[in-house]
Amino acid sequence: MAVAPFRLCYFFSNPTTTKLNFSVFKPNVSLTSFAPSSSSSLSQKHYLPLPSCKCSSTAPVSTTTYEFSDGSSEMELRLNLGGLDIRSNRDISVDTNDTSLVIRVLRPGAPITLIETNPLFDRIKSSETIWYIDDDQLVVNFKKQDPDLKWPDIMESWESLAAGSSQLLQGTSIYLVGDSTDINQKVAQELATGLGYTPLSTKELLETYTKQTVDSWLLAEGSHSVAEAESAVLESISSHARAVVATLGGKHGAAGRADKWQHLYAGFTVWLSQTEALDEDSARQETHKSVKDGIISYTNADVVVKLQGWDPAYAKSVAQACLSALKQLILSDKKLPGKKGLYIRLGCRGDWPNIKPPGWDPSSEG
Repeated sequence: MAVAPFRLCYFFSNPTTTKLNFSVFKPNVSLTSFAPSSSSSLSQKHYLPLPSCKCSSTAPVSTTTYEFSDGSSEMELRLNLGGLDIRSNRDISVDTNDTSLVIRVLRPGAPITLIETNPLFDRIKSSETIWYIDDDQLVVNFKKQDPDLKWPDIMESWESLAAGSSQLLQGTSIYLVGDSTDINQKVAQELATGLGYTPLSTKELLETYTKQTVDSWLLAEGSHSVAEAESAVLESISSHARAVVATLGGKHGAAGRADKWQHLYAGFTVWLSQTEALDEDSARQETHKSVKDGIISYTNADVVVKLQGWDPAYAKSVAQACLSALKQLILSDKKLPGKKGLYIRLGCRGDWPNIKPPGWDPSSEG
């Protein structure tokens, strides 16, 4: 059976490490990078396969290694140059802007790209980047725009996002909502594995409790009954920390109803939305049309990840897009995880995002 074409819409494009085009956004609000808190230094050695980079070299090099360390406001990248016959600084090109890095060995007619990454894990002060050659290593020093954010790696990748999310999420759970129960479940499993969170599926919880499938339940009692039951399940798990919850997709579950979001607001919600759009602008217009047409329930989500087509093999790529979008969201407002925690402690009363004082009665609002 032919696999449907798959494209993930997401703000940052990184064709050097994936064959997908990315574009992640929040309805009506463009997500941009800022940053949260961290401490302690980190040093790691990485093995970068050169074939995954844009490379015009005619001399094959299988891998190169680099060491990355993060201090407070400054970071250092050490890249091995052994065997490349570097004779002077003129043989090296280091190009940076606030979100990208390209390092090349200059050869007449055949430059060798050692690293080309966009985006970096977060933003740097590109004008203050310095570099030099130390024996057989290229040393590049960067300054962060946000000195409080700890970088697990120089690149934004699945591994760095998974490692760096603990300082950002602070234990807050993630809820996946959207068009497909199956997609929600598969992406939730990848996210839970990467983050070390507990994977939960409302479909599985409902079927275990009722001893019947959701499909047979829908036929017997209708979608209203299923949505009410899933809402009760969401209430029971809303106080759980460090969980990734896959909800029922489509219009049958609680997330498909604007009045059932009271307990979904306890975590960060990601709308996984299938689309025919080919670019960010088209996807944004599609989202606005959904709102105009009255499909307003999913627009309550914190971020939206648009994907064209679907193949379970790409579940990790979708999970990476989710983490990237959530990273941007949290860095734009570092108080969000704490605010989610306060919302839970006050009883998930439905007053998100304008949390009312203790003792507020939701019924008093009419």
